[in-house]
Amino acid sequence: MRYLKETDLQTGEIKMKKVMVWTGAGQIGMAIARRMGYGMKIVVGDKKIENAKAIADIMNGAGYDVTPVETDLSERDSILELIDIGKKLGDITMLVNAAGVSPSQAPVESILKVDLYGTAVLLEEVGKVIAEGGVGVTISSQSGHRMPTLTAQEDEQLACTPTEELLSLPILQPENIRDTLHAYQLAKRCNEKRVMAESVKWGEKKARINSISPGIIVTPLAIDEFNGPRGDFYKNMFAKCPAGRPGTADEVANVAELLMSDKGKFITGADFLIDGGATASYFYGALKPEK
Repeated sequence: MRYLKETDLQTGEIKMKKVMVWTGAGQIGMAIARRMGYGMKIVVGDKKIENAKAIADIMNGAGYDVTPVETDLSERDSILELIDIGKKLGDITMLVNAAGVSPSQAPVESILKVDLYGTAVLLEEVGKVIAEGGVGVTISSQSGHRMPTLTAQEDEQLACTPTEELLSLPILQPENIRDTLHAYQLAKRCNEKRVMAESVKWGEKKARINSISPGIIVTPLAIDEFNGPRGDFYKNMFAKCPAGRPGTADEVANVAELLMSDKGKFITGADFLIDGGATASYFYGALKPEK
C-alpha cells in the first residue's frame, strides 16, 4: 500500500496526506466524518465489512476519500491493524470512535469487551501515533451519567488501570454487574474517565481528545429499538425530556465539529452530554424513578 502525498503549491514540499481513523460505520460517525473529513484520507473500520463498504460508497460518491476496513474493536490486534493501515496512508490527525454495541441487543461480556476494553485500547494506541496537534472524539452515552456515583478509587481504576488488566477489576466481575444496562453504564463511565486520563498523554503531543455522551439519537439501530421490547421505555424518555424529542446524528456532529475544530482548542479531557435534557429530567423531573 503506497503512501498518499500532496505537494505544497508555494514551496513544492511533499507532505503526507492527513488521515482520519474512524470506527463504527453508522449515522453518527458518518455525520462527523462529513463535517471534518473532506480533503483527508478517511479509514473507516467496522466489524461488519459490508457496513463499512456501504458507508464508504455513500461518502466516496459525495467526493470524500474513504477506505473500508473490517475491524473488531474487541480485539487489540484488529485495532492495531486499522491504525497501521491509517499510518501507511499518511499522518493520523483525527480519530472518530463511534463504534459500540447496544445493551438491548448484546450480552454483558460483549458490552465490556467492545465499549469498555476496546475503546480504552483504541484511545491508547491512537494516542501513541497521533500527529502533533491532532484531535479525537469518542462517542459515549448518557447512560454513564445515570448510574450511582462510584468511589474515587473506582473512578481512578477505570481511568488508569492498564488496558489488559481492565476487565479483571472487581467492579467489572459478573457477580457485581446486575444486567446489560448496568454493564453499559459502567462501560460509558469508563469511557469518560479514560478520555480524561488519555488527554494528559495526548497533550504531550499538543493533541486533544474528548467524549460526547448522546441521549436517544434517531438512527436505524434506534428505530429498531423503538419497535423492540424496550420501545415504550425509550419513547417515554424522549417524550418527557425537556426537548420533547430524540436527537439527530447531525446534532451530535455539531458538538463534534466544535470539539475537533480550532474553536475547541482549549477543550480536552472533557465529556459533553447532549441528551435533550433527559438526564436532568431523570434526576429532577418527570423521568425521576419512583422510590
